[in-house]
Amino acid sequence: MERCMYALLLSIFFLLSLFPLRPLYCISDALAWLLHSVVRYRRKVVDANLRSSFPDKTDAEIRLITRRFYRFLSDYFMETVKLTTMGRRQMSRRMRFEGLEEADKAMAAGHDVTLYLGHYCNWEWVSSLPAHFSAEAVGGQIYHPLENRASDRLFLRIRSRWGAVSIRLHETLKVITRWHREGTVSMVGYIADQVPGYNGIHCWVDFLNHDTPVYSGPERIARMQHSQVYYLDIRRPRRGYYIGKFIKMADDAAECEKFTLTKEYFRLLEESIRRQPQYWLWSHRRWKRTRAAFMARFPDADERLRRL
Repeated sequence: MERCMYALLLSIFFLLSLFPLRPLYCISDALAWLLHSVVRYRRKVVDANLRSSFPDKTDAEIRLITRRFYRFLSDYFMETVKLTTMGRRQMSRRMRFEGLEEADKAMAAGHDVTLYLGHYCNWEWVSSLPAHFSAEAVGGQIYHPLENRASDRLFLRIRSRWGAVSIRLHETLKVITRWHREGTVSMVGYIADQVPGYNGIHCWVDFLNHDTPVYSGPERIARMQHSQVYYLDIRRPRRGYYIGKFIKMADDAAECEKFTLTKEYFRLLEESIRRQPQYWLWSHRRWKRTRAAFMARFPDADERLRRL
């Protein structure tokens, strides 16, 4: 059954991806209307997130961001479908990277690179980054396996087209430690704005007008590797085109004080989101964990966090 489902999904994605992006965006417009106005997909979550993140915005401004968000969410899906067969030349034209040269030189000199990014703009297209390396290095991306195994297999196929290695979240430390031990130079990307479980909360940051729990796993691994660290600031100048700018956060993560990189990442991500808020994933319940609930579970929380 799983093989049949995978073959069906792959066939649908393959056939749709043969169309140019313009007709795919026509499908996206219809899908956006359905999600926003008919199905009302997570409308309450989106509205609550936007209103609490931007208390100074008017109802009209919130409604406008909401409509634009659903349009982008539909675009993101169709652009991901297009990734199934998109050629190297078209991808290089539509997903460009600025400031990669310094990171590339660091990898050529044998230094690992840690790359922070968020659920912002089309993070799936960032998987094309290894095609831009001139250094002999592995491009890794951390991911949560999807519950549907056929869908998970499909997305792994799509994400690996440009040479990126997908690493399961719970295997991150094991894989990166092995690369480090074997002398394999890597650039590993972390979509680090996810919601940690209560056991995974490492610190709290002020993010989009919320007291936000976060985990510092990427920072701790970067410190272990003595990585050079960057934030990828993505812009969408127009539909179907993205520019990812490398912003250096540290030359050696091990020289930074604990939680400094984590806090700086969320500061930079908030700047990106405030610039064009419709391109962040507002439909996920980012603030469902509270400090009060965390403290109730872990009365010795302060000591627990100090030991990290």
